Amino acid sequence: MPPTPANAAAAAGAAAPRHADRTELDKFDALAPHFWDPAGEFRPLHLLNPVRARFVAERAPLGGARVLDVGCGGGLLCETLARAGARVTGIDLAPGMIEVARLHAAAEKLSIDYRLEDAAALAEAAPAAFDIVTCMEMLEHVPQPAATLAALARLVRPGGAVFISTINRNLKSFMLAIVAAEYLLKLIPRGTHEYRRLIRPAELARWARAAGLRMSEIAGIDFSPFTQAVRLTHDPAVNYIAHLES
Repeated sequence: MPPTPANAAAAAGAAAPRHADRTELDKFDALAPHFWDPAGEFRPLHLLNPVRARFVAERAPLGGARVLDVGCGGGLLCETLARAGARVTGIDLAPGMIEVARLHAAAEKLSIDYRLEDAAALAEAAPAAFDIVTCMEMLEHVPQPAATLAALARLVRPGGAVFISTINRNLKSFMLAIVAAEYLLKLIPRGTHEYRRLIRPAELARWARAAGLRMSEIAGIDFSPFTQAVRLTHDPAVNYIAHLES
């Protein structure tokens, strides 16, 4: 459903990095002031977050772990993982989102390292620096998702874990994640998702193998746009989350 912003520009008005989309980044940066409003544009993200965080926590020990959240947005997942004992770094290239994330973490008295930084650049500077790398609702918003996934693979240490959540590409996902969520029920802004950018699990698995990762598990995230209930399932037909091992 609604994405945390992908990597945005390094400074307001700057050109987007090669693996980022300036239009997408500007779109999410403009929404930054509303990120922590649980009844606002990011309400579905607030509903999804506990399920995603639990999926991560049940598969990778968080206590003392070095965790990187790529495309962290305003810090929703970062704060949850930090409260679970992880040493969290969050990166995004949307200046507004990083500002919101820093302010909210300070208000909550949480120590989270937020950076206005691109994943590929960080992978060059600090390869294998993290035990866990998460990237939620981001890959479907970048022009080169395979290259972004390769950067995530370089950031995680050997034996570490990468967690990706995204949206499948098929008729059911089009009807639920785009038509129903954006146009009929107006749960998220129109134009949040482009059908052609949605990612089939087989595509994600292929990119992962090319990056040196192995898909260990995939689970569907059943988000009902009508009841707004969220649960994990065995069906990745619409929203899904994957556990990749280094």
